Amino acid sequence: MNAMTSLATGTALIAALALPDGAALAQEDDTPADQRVSIYGEVPTDLEGLEQGPEIVGMIGARNDNTIRVMAEDGTPTDIRVSGGTTIRERGGFLGMGRTEKTNAALLNGLPVKVTTVRWNGGLIANDISFANDDLAMARMIRNGTAQGFAEQTAATDALRSRVGDIDNYNVQSTTAVYFDTGKWQLSQADQRKLCQAAAQANGTDNALLLVVGYTDSTGDQDFNQTLSERRAGRVVNFLQQECDWKPWRMLTPTGMAEADPTADNYSEAGRAQNRRVEVSVLVSKAVDGL
Repeated sequence: MNAMTSLATGTALIAALALPDGAALAQEDDTPADQRVSIYGEVPTDLEGLEQGPEIVGMIGARNDNTIRVMAEDGTPTDIRVSGGTTIRERGGFLGMGRTEKTNAALLNGLPVKVTTVRWNGGLIANDISFANDDLAMARMIRNGTAQGFAEQTAATDALRSRVGDIDNYNVQSTTAVYFDTGKWQLSQADQRKLCQAAAQANGTDNALLLVVGYTDSTGDQDFNQTLSERRAGRVVNFLQQECDWKPWRMLTPTGMAEADPTADNYSEAGRAQNRRVEVSVLVSKAVDGL
């Protein structure tokens, strides 16, 4: 991707990325009405004696009332009802063996889950839903729109942002891309080193901010790819802040663009591999560039 393409992409996105606090929508409203699944009848809370269903592993892609849609790695959706008899557990601690019970409010879009099910009325009810505590923290970050909610802003932050002026007018100093396996958001060790090198270089640029944008290839449906691209962007933001010492107040709100803006075709594996990426752009406002 050349500098002109990065500049065009960055300029088009930045205005949409400066989200105010509280802009995140409730998860129940994420699924369009024509995609919602209706299962009639009162869902039982006593699940004893019901036929065992399949174990579903994937990521929550949508939620409507007490129905969650879990997307497998290949993009296959499964709609599962959550009842009063469903156990919802967070895994953490040594080897993930510590468990804390949660309410269904923890079932956020973008959360990877493992669900054991029972069959009922032609559909599935969750018997047990479990997820890692780190994954819950990531899903909450995505929902809130930015890592740590800019909680660490200081007087210096406000001074810098006031100097930035028009947020739409940035110069793109450089862009670094890292790549992912299909359906994954884990960073390789090589890409981890690449990100810290980019952060170190950006630290040497006065008034630099980072713009992080996640993408997918065309595998899977739009809902799955949107959530996956957000998780990839969120994973990179967390790594930059936690491992590369990049300050949260120098980070623009991350976003996911699903399969938009491909850098290669999606008809070959080589092309799809180039599209499964997160781009980290170093931006300096034209109002302060060179100061």
